[in-house]
Amino acid sequence: MIQMVVTGLICGALLGFVMQRGRFCLTGGFRDMYIAKDYRMFYALLIAIAVQSIGVYTLIQFGAIEFSAGGFSWMATIIGSFIFGIGIVLAGGCATGTWYRAGEGLLGSWIALFGYMFMSAVMKSGVLVPVDQTMKSVQTANNSIADSTGISVWVYIAVFTAIVLFLTIKEYRKPKIAIPTMKPKRTGLSHLLFEKRWHPFFTAVLVGVIAIMAWPLSEATGRMSGLGITTPSANILQFLVSGERQYINWGVFLVLGIFLGSFIAAKGSREFRFRMPDVKTGISSFIGGNLMGFGASLAGGCSIGNGLVMTAMMTWQGWVSLLFIILGTWTASYFVFVRPKTKKNTVVSDTTVTA
Repeated sequence: MIQMVVTGLICGALLGFVMQRGRFCLTGGFRDMYIAKDYRMFYALLIAIAVQSIGVYTLIQFGAIEFSAGGFSWMATIIGSFIFGIGIVLAGGCATGTWYRAGEGLLGSWIALFGYMFMSAVMKSGVLVPVDQTMKSVQTANNSIADSTGISVWVYIAVFTAIVLFLTIKEYRKPKIAIPTMKPKRTGLSHLLFEKRWHPFFTAVLVGVIAIMAWPLSEATGRMSGLGITTPSANILQFLVSGERQYINWGVFLVLGIFLGSFIAAKGSREFRFRMPDVKTGISSFIGGNLMGFGASLAGGCSIGNGLVMTAMMTWQGWVSLLFIILGTWTASYFVFVRPKTKKNTVVSDTTVTA
């Protein structure tokens, strides 16, 4: 039990600290791909996937950890991931982003987090269990891309890593826009940890390394998985309601650690402050949180569980989920950001012509 608490909290705190300081926000990254044609955060995610994939399959190769891809519930993955993508836009952050932004004092993220935990619990042990089980029963036997095609997983990892390196180098060669910087108020390690702007690609490497660490640390406590946010978040609420210790595992302390690490990073960088959302934002956050919980539970993972971990494991579930999370994010971004601006511009144009 002590090992579970300590290693879970440490791994989560590292992840929360790194994501907060590096502003590793996948919701903003997916949205910016569509609205601003900015792919940096998406490339950062690919870097984290590549780093984790190489590290985890090396551990598997040496027998340090075990992994089974299982079956592929394709219908649940597609529908759930698309709904999750819509939810993260309304909530203002993905599952992990909501945890780390809650650690910054953003009360809208607290609202989204409650909706996320509540609906995840309802899907896993409440009235929506039949819906979840029925949709997940539609599946193919093999979830592993390598096993399905008969090609070694290392071939896929090598090709993917080469693509990521190409995209990274291409991005670095783009002309840089000079950003005015203030004179540092700190020096040494304090400046590097709490003041210096972190590059998304540097942050991604750290996220990938932490994701590798999560596997042996988690499996040492009997939880045969790596980073995961949805089920542990649901487990917290289920434990608080029932008091049953079966819901307490390494993943619970991981997500609590994310909150703790983000809080430490936000306090150290003087970014922590309580911010109350307006009524409209609060309602949107709660609805978004519920959609996140429903979608992630149905899809078998969120933007971390599927988009970072299961992609690194070269599974159909991971890559199909990532695709439909992005499509869901783009759909919601159109209705939330693009369409209102277009309608406003149209009204202004019509008014000008009339005048």
